[in-house]
Amino acid sequence: MNRDLEQIIMAAGDLPTIPIVATKVMQLMEDENATADDLARVVASDPAVAARVLKISNSSFYGCQRQIQTLPHAIMMLGFVTLKSVVVAASVKQVYHPFGLTEKLLWEHSFGAGLAARIIASDTRLVNAEEAFLGGLFHDLGKIIMNFLDKEKFQEVMQRCYNDGIDFEQAERTLFPYTHEEVGALVIKKWNFPDHLMKAVMAHHTLALTEDEDPYLVRLTCVVSLANIFCHRYGIGTIAGEEEIDVAATLPATTLGLTAEKVDELLFNFKEAYDKDQTFFT
Repeated sequence: MNRDLEQIIMAAGDLPTIPIVATKVMQLMEDENATADDLARVVASDPAVAARVLKISNSSFYGCQRQIQTLPHAIMMLGFVTLKSVVVAASVKQVYHPFGLTEKLLWEHSFGAGLAARIIASDTRLVNAEEAFLGGLFHDLGKIIMNFLDKEKFQEVMQRCYNDGIDFEQAERTLFPYTHEEVGALVIKKWNFPDHLMKAVMAHHTLALTEDEDPYLVRLTCVVSLANIFCHRYGIGTIAGEEEIDVAATLPATTLGLTAEKVDELLFNFKEAYDKDQTFFT
């Protein structure tokens, strides 16, 4: 990992921080005596986050059959673990402001990947669905941070992608001495998320993990990587879909042992869920 970059990220006081509500919720999750009312009070301290939590809770994504109207009800219906990922998603959206075109596309892609990762994980049961959701949500966090650190240079990267058809990773390498994977992984570390989430984000493009790596981490990384490919396949957060991608033949799909039929089923379920629930998250 780029040591100079690590020093920049860890020392920078003006980088976007994980919103305080999400931090407090994660701390409460470690307290075995925490109640739904305790969590509700923390979430309610930020009205914007509270409103988004209720909105997300009522999406078909979480399968609630009846309208959820209060935070304690949302917490009881969703469960503490699921609440954590919902609060993080509702909070982290603030990092993507102000909503220009770049930020809008990055948020749509990030949410889409989170949704895809959760669907893949829930169906295959290969990894925890909420961890997969956070991995998908955070996989391109480095891009929003790079845009924050040097907006002019990042916009040039985006222009090369959209105007010249250059691959993002190729354009990124010509203008930055580090990658968005490195940046994202370090910010996740700064925000005190688990190491395996940081490593999954770091390796979501290359799948470059050691031979003796924890099999769970390998699966989580592959799920996040595959979720990213799902979004590219349908053009979610990008200019156009890449219909030519043979998703079943990609490295993450084959590493996970998914058949072509299973991949097609997951793609269909993801697109249906994204189209139905997009307005709840964006």
